[in-house]
Amino acid sequence: MPTTPPDPFPVGELADPTKTREDDRFRAVSRIVQTDPTLMAILQTSRRLDLPDAWLVSGAIYQTIWNALTGRPEGYGIKDYDLIYFDGSDLSYDAEDKVIRRVADAIPELAERIEVRNQARVHLWYENRFGRPYEPLSCSLESLVFYASKTHAVAVRLTQGNALEVHAPFGLANIFAMRLVPNTATNNRATHEEKGARMKTFWPELTVVPWPSRISS
Repeated sequence: MPTTPPDPFPVGELADPTKTREDDRFRAVSRIVQTDPTLMAILQTSRRLDLPDAWLVSGAIYQTIWNALTGRPEGYGIKDYDLIYFDGSDLSYDAEDKVIRRVADAIPELAERIEVRNQARVHLWYENRFGRPYEPLSCSLESLVFYASKTHAVAVRLTQGNALEVHAPFGLANIFAMRLVPNTATNNRATHEEKGARMKTFWPELTVVPWPSRISS
């Protein structure tokens, strides 16, 4: 039986930072996330496993918001769910793999779609994969400022008190405006353009801001 899309989320003026407060956007994110059963299942699993400095980040959050804004069904267009954590006590892949398997065992129905990564060891493999160095991080949230697009930089986690904690170093207005804005902190032009092209096929309402021409590819 086909899924009926929910009514569009009443966005109001959340896309305009001159007319609404960031606190209003934080509350809207919390409301949207807490009504999505898949996101809540992942967040509850992460909390139950007590993963250190663990956050659900990026596409799982802002694409869920876009679906709410446009009246599309839950999970539409979402390729995977990025769950990050930070454990500097053991930087081996074996240690990370154990965490990956713990999460998979805890939520097997989503095991193939959850990407679990220890942010303490990203600098060990990043250059080999992307061709440029990556400085060691001090915590999970520090990674957000290096994402290819500022719009990607959003993270949520569930507190022990069952409240939703939201972090967005570049703010949330661009997400509610459905505007993908490049982040030139690192040379991630290819990633920004590749992801932007893919997202436009799912959310044609999206505006993809071009990478500045003064920064080479």
